[in-house]
Amino acid sequence: MEEIYAKFVSQKISKTRWRPLPPGSLQTAETFATGSWDNEENYVSLWSIGDFENLDSDGGFEGDHQLLCDIRHHGDIMDLQFFDQERIVTASSTGCVTVFLHHPNNQTLSVNQQWTTAHYHTGPSSPSYSSAPCTGIVCNNPEIVTVGEDGRINLFRADHKEAVRTIDNADSSTLHAVTFLRTPEILTVNSIGQLKIWDFRQQGNEPSQILSLTGDRVPLHCVDRHPNQQHVVATGGQDGMLSIWDVRQGTMPVSLLKAHEAEMWEVHFHPSNPDHLFTCSEDGSLWHWDASTDVPEKSLLFHQGGRTSTFLSHSISNQANVHQSVISSWLSTDPAKDRIEITSLLPSRTLSVNSLDVLGPCLVCGTDAEAIYVTRHLFS
Repeated sequence: MEEIYAKFVSQKISKTRWRPLPPGSLQTAETFATGSWDNEENYVSLWSIGDFENLDSDGGFEGDHQLLCDIRHHGDIMDLQFFDQERIVTASSTGCVTVFLHHPNNQTLSVNQQWTTAHYHTGPSSPSYSSAPCTGIVCNNPEIVTVGEDGRINLFRADHKEAVRTIDNADSSTLHAVTFLRTPEILTVNSIGQLKIWDFRQQGNEPSQILSLTGDRVPLHCVDRHPNQQHVVATGGQDGMLSIWDVRQGTMPVSLLKAHEAEMWEVHFHPSNPDHLFTCSEDGSLWHWDASTDVPEKSLLFHQGGRTSTFLSHSISNQANVHQSVISSWLSTDPAKDRIEITSLLPSRTLSVNSLDVLGPCLVCGTDAEAIYVTRHLFS
């Protein structure tokens, strides 16, 4: 992989996301958004990756990411997603969900829509009102689903003032992240190690399915669904383990892979090349997992500056009854055939890597060390 370029931005970055490309576009990604946290003033910012400069004084590569525009954000940015090419949705530690609109003609951002009390511990009408952080959002135009520390799930629709659907006591613990499985179905992960599937076609406040690791209540922080096989999801949590689940069978993960030394904050399948997966962690690392089947040897291999070490992988379920050709490379459970290659993408350990995003050959990540890293050549 080509060098990864750093830019220091004087704010802790909590979220990074590529702007989606127009359908059918052959361009590579060139614009991304960031959100900050734990700063005196927090901002949503839009960047262009621009050209790359030469070596800086530390021997790293200095990226020339250009700030296109930014706008102040009330509270820490807990999550950030592009709704479409012009609109960005943020989740705030104040419980507010905001849609920002980008105006490319004069490079500004403005507030387009806001649900200020999306998440709260006690209601806005009560004298003891207290907000709850909104922890996660997922968008599927025109819908926006939000989850929070209050255990509440909201289904919003762009340009609607009120929530279309709210599941008030969806969870007695904190919901940390959410993703769509199929359009009416979402999957949430919580602070006691559970995955829950919700079907918006069903009335009532009960999940249609609950999965968890037996006896383990390790908080889960992140989830991503395989882009082509909607039954395959990856999760990461407080223990840094990567878990792969098949929601069609059983209530246990298919594979548990020993990964980071501290919390895993985000996991992302590559959207167009899903045999590749990316994770980032509180331990300051950013990893590229390659499970493509053309790798001949077995076991997990880890590359960091030329060193290779083997990692534990153990599969839990036996899937001999499933036709091999339809199994995702992440679900195959024959250890003699499996090999996952892991590459560490950052030149050295840093403070927490809070967020990452991948699109085509491009990757962006943001850290507590007030740096944004970008590469445009993931697979070269």
